[in-house]
Amino acid sequence: MSLLSETTNTALDETPARSPCSHGHSHDHDHSSDHAHEHAHSHGKAKAPVSALQKPLNGAERTVFLIAQMDCPTEEALIRKKLSAMPSVQNVQFNLMQRLLTVDHSPFEREAIAQAIRSLGFTAELPESERQGGTATVARKPTHWPLALAGVATVASEIVSFAAFPGWIAASLAVLAVIAGGLGTYKKGWVAIRNGNLNINALMSIAVTGALVLGQCPEAAMVMVLFSLAELIEAKSLDRVRNAVQKVMQLAPKRTTVQQFDGTWQDVDAKSVSINSIVRIKPGERIGLDGVVSNGRSTVNQAPITGESLPVDKAPGDAVFAGTINESGSIEYRVTALSGDTTLTRIIDAVSEAQGSKAQTQRFVDQFARIYTPVVFVLAVLVAVLPPLLAGGGWHDWVYNTLVLLVIACPCALVISTPVTIVSGLTATARKGILIKGGSYLERGRKLTWLALDKTGTITHGTPAQTDFETLTDTDANQCRQLAASLAGRSDHPVSQALERAANKDNIAHLPVDEFEALPGRGVQGTIGGKPYVLGNHRLVETLGRCSASLEARLDTLEHEGKTVVLLIGEEGVLALLAVADTVKETSRAAIGDLHALGIRTVMLSGDNSHTAAAIATAVGIDEARGDQLPDDKLTAVTTLAADGAVIGMVGDGINDAPALARADIGFAMSAMGSDTAIETADVALMDDDLRKIPAFVRLSKATHAVLIQNIVFALGIKAVFFALALTGAGTLWMAVLADVGASLLVVANGLRLLRG
Repeated sequence: MSLLSETTNTALDETPARSPCSHGHSHDHDHSSDHAHEHAHSHGKAKAPVSALQKPLNGAERTVFLIAQMDCPTEEALIRKKLSAMPSVQNVQFNLMQRLLTVDHSPFEREAIAQAIRSLGFTAELPESERQGGTATVARKPTHWPLALAGVATVASEIVSFAAFPGWIAASLAVLAVIAGGLGTYKKGWVAIRNGNLNINALMSIAVTGALVLGQCPEAAMVMVLFSLAELIEAKSLDRVRNAVQKVMQLAPKRTTVQQFDGTWQDVDAKSVSINSIVRIKPGERIGLDGVVSNGRSTVNQAPITGESLPVDKAPGDAVFAGTINESGSIEYRVTALSGDTTLTRIIDAVSEAQGSKAQTQRFVDQFARIYTPVVFVLAVLVAVLPPLLAGGGWHDWVYNTLVLLVIACPCALVISTPVTIVSGLTATARKGILIKGGSYLERGRKLTWLALDKTGTITHGTPAQTDFETLTDTDANQCRQLAASLAGRSDHPVSQALERAANKDNIAHLPVDEFEALPGRGVQGTIGGKPYVLGNHRLVETLGRCSASLEARLDTLEHEGKTVVLLIGEEGVLALLAVADTVKETSRAAIGDLHALGIRTVMLSGDNSHTAAAIATAVGIDEARGDQLPDDKLTAVTTLAADGAVIGMVGDGINDAPALARADIGFAMSAMGSDTAIETADVALMDDDLRKIPAFVRLSKATHAVLIQNIVFALGIKAVFFALALTGAGTLWMAVLADVGASLLVVANGLRLLRG
């Protein structure tokens, strides 16, 4: 016997329609997913992958060269000028930290471009990933004995000069020191001058040669040795930045244990493993490929990918990722991605591409440097000529001051400080599970004034859970749970599944259900122990006429808290109510508090009804909540906020919120681990679902900006001091070199501090 006299034809799994007698309570459903694809297409690509280069145009080919000698913008400027004069070259992009040069060029011109690079004294090899066997040139290990010899000769020259030995002895020792320690500088300087480029090698070659001509031989030797030694130390410092990225690349093991067709296990190269292969991982081993656990249980340390401090439990059906560490048990998993397409590989690619995209400050510094060097060079020439001609000054002294100015004319410390700082910041965030797609976003993060957040999966877990249970009659509470769980267990509706999970967790036994039937848009019904029962929503209770004033008030309270209420109804009336809600993540409250402490206001844009949105926003402390938001509505909201000049961030899943993510100044994708779309579409990808990573990103953005300003002020300040000293005649060549290279080392060291943060 049914408790309902009639039913409608809609299915239980459809979202309950708004009840005409429920005082405006609307359904708890996120519209955004219904229109994700439609709006993603209507607005074009949500967010193009942030790549160092767009795809080559007009049938051009793209070649990536590994240039071992390309350490700083000095080499970049030389190569750029050379290649820009070639008609076959369409575009070039430099990644100094990885020593990579990407060239878009006309077909069949690769060798000509490589030859042009070699003509500048550089090697031009294909990266390891593109080489064919045996084609790579074996790099020679640098030897330091010439520099050591130069140092000894320099000290000897100073001693001989101080002891008033014949001048030719000091001069000979100085020339030996210059040749031993500076032959490479002279070679590079000559190439630069021949190509019309006044880089540090050209300026240093002119300055040292001028000092020798003026008879300042011991000082010329000291200048060259100091410069060569500083370049060596600077190269070692830059290698620290490169090694930080290389460590990420080395997380995944090169070999892994794979099950063979005959059931045996064999250790093979990870690159040869195909999709759907079964891989076994022992405790303590790193996981080599992405996959899904098929057998065994363990805990996995995912910190290398997500930055999580605690290991994550893994059981059959759970995803595992390359580069993570299996801690406790032995597991077997089915491979889901080839070695070149794992989550770790995509992270590495994103970090590498981010290094190639210049931040705003870096672009400004590069433009400034292009003006600064020729201006100071011209000024140096005027200093050499005008005072002797107009004021009767001595030619020797003013030419010497000119040489000091030539050393000051090189903006190395200024130029190198920005890429080192930006790359250190990008690498530091990647270690924490925050993947930033370019230096411009790292710089912009400190300016955020508003952060718009999606609700489901961002602030909440995205999975409904039972939050309340109340009996409304004298019926035993455990019996009511049994009846509700038995009916819910026969449905696949998300609300029913939440009740089922809660019952299983509390070991509530299920009872046999007969005559089970889905009640369209209202609930389910069935016979248990010969008695009819219904498990339905607010609308169903009103349809049955079982909704009293007190029950209506209780339902109204729960629904205003953002909860979905279902009721267990028997022949005697409403027996119990159960409430389900998408629960708030424990980290959300702390994250919102951190954002407010940083001066960032927050707004939640949710497809859920206004009551639910307001309840969740109040629970976590969000400033403003907007419900019933379609993707277009979210886009409009972000656009409106940005109209006042605010810098807007948008947090979503990278798919449903695509229009708003694309419009925001910075788009954040949550839980990007394993998701191609999230990593490609967002400006910043949070590899796990911890919202606290956003304030961490903002804090690091502020720290990066502070270091950038410190480096720029320090580098320019040093230049200004020695510029004044040179004009007054108080500066010396060795002091200028020591200050210049010392400034370079200090700004590099200052930038590296971010790696520790």
